[in-house]
Amino acid sequence: MTDQLKTVPLNDLHQKLGAKMVPFAGFMMPVRYSSDLEEHHCVRNGVGVFDVSHMGEFILKGPKALDLIQRVSANDASVLFDGKIQYSYLPNEQGGAVDDLLVYRIDEEEYFLVVNASNIEKDWNWIQSHNTEGVPMINASDDLCLFAVQGPKAAEALQKLTSIHLAEMEYYTFKKGTFAGLPDIIVSATGYTGAGGFELYIPRYAAIHVWHHIFEAGKEFGIKPIGLGARDTLRLEMGYCLYGNDIDDTSSPLEAGLGWVTKFTKNFINSEALLQQKQAGLQRKLVGFEMIDRGIPRGHYELCDAEGNVLGHVTSGTQSPTLSKGIGLGYVPTAYSKPGSEIFVKVREKLLKAQVVKLPFVKPTV
Repeated sequence: MTDQLKTVPLNDLHQKLGAKMVPFAGFMMPVRYSSDLEEHHCVRNGVGVFDVSHMGEFILKGPKALDLIQRVSANDASVLFDGKIQYSYLPNEQGGAVDDLLVYRIDEEEYFLVVNASNIEKDWNWIQSHNTEGVPMINASDDLCLFAVQGPKAAEALQKLTSIHLAEMEYYTFKKGTFAGLPDIIVSATGYTGAGGFELYIPRYAAIHVWHHIFEAGKEFGIKPIGLGARDTLRLEMGYCLYGNDIDDTSSPLEAGLGWVTKFTKNFINSEALLQQKQAGLQRKLVGFEMIDRGIPRGHYELCDAEGNVLGHVTSGTQSPTLSKGIGLGYVPTAYSKPGSEIFVKVREKLLKAQVVKLPFVKPTV
C-alpha cells in the first residue's frame, strides 16, 4: 500500500474549473466548484456532473463467475438478467461488511462489479481469496472513468449524444451502446442522489472528449460540474449509506437496514450467523432523524435520551439544503428506532431535540 494520493484523469481540468481539491478515499478529488448549496440545488432541480472516476470496477468472467458472486455477496445475483443491476454487499466473517457494491450482469458468463474507491485493493483481495474455482478476474479500475450525470434534466441533455432511448430505461438497468461517438459505452440508470440520471463508464483515453460533449449537450439546461460536498448532502437526503460512515467492517448490515439485500435463500459468507442475528432480534438499528431544535448534527456526535444517557452516535449528518433543517443517520437501540421517537443530539454539551423519521428524508424523483 502506498500513502501517495492518486489523481483522476481529469484532475487538471477540475483545477482549471476552479475546484477545491481535497484528499478522499486515497485520491485528490473535487469537493466543490462554486458552493455546496448551489451545486446541490443544480442536481435536485436540473442537471449536474460528478467525476467519480475514483470508483473501482472489476470484471468476472466464465461459467463459475455467478457462483463466486453468490458466495461473496449477500444479495441473490441469480435473479439478474442481461442489462440488470443489483445493489449488494460483501459480508465478512465477523458480522460486518467488507464493502457495498453494484453487480451488473453483462451476460450469463460476464459480470461487472462497481466498488468503493477506498476499498478497491481490499475488495479485490477478498474476492480473489474466495475464488477457489479460478474465475478469470480483471481489475479495470485504472482503465475506466465514471461520470455520474444526475438530475431531472439528465435524460434530455444526454439524449443528444446517444441512440439509446434514455427516458425508457428503468431504474437499475443499463445498456451498452454508442455515446458521444464512442462504441460499447455502458450507460447505467443509477446514481447516488435520488434525483434521477445516469452513470457512464468511459475508457480512460476518451474522458476529456466525453466530458466536453456532455457539457455542450447540457448547456441549455444549466449543467454544472458538481463536487463531493453536494454528493454527500444529496445522498444523505435519500438516507443512502456511505461505507466507512454508516456501514463498515464491524457494523451489522442487518442493523444498517440492509436486510432487503440479504437473501437467506442461498448460502454466502457468514450467512448462518446473520440469520441467527435476524432470528434473535436486532439490538440496535440505523435510523434517520430530523432536528427539531436548531443545530447541525455532525459525524460522531453523541445521540442521547432526554436524561443525557448515550444511546449511540451520529454516523452521517448535515444541514439539508432541500429541507433547510439538520438531518442525520445514527445507530440507536431498537426501542428508539420507531418513527416519531424522540432523541437528542449532544452539541457542545447541549442536548438538542430531534425526531426519528422514516427514510428517505426527501422523496426521490426516480
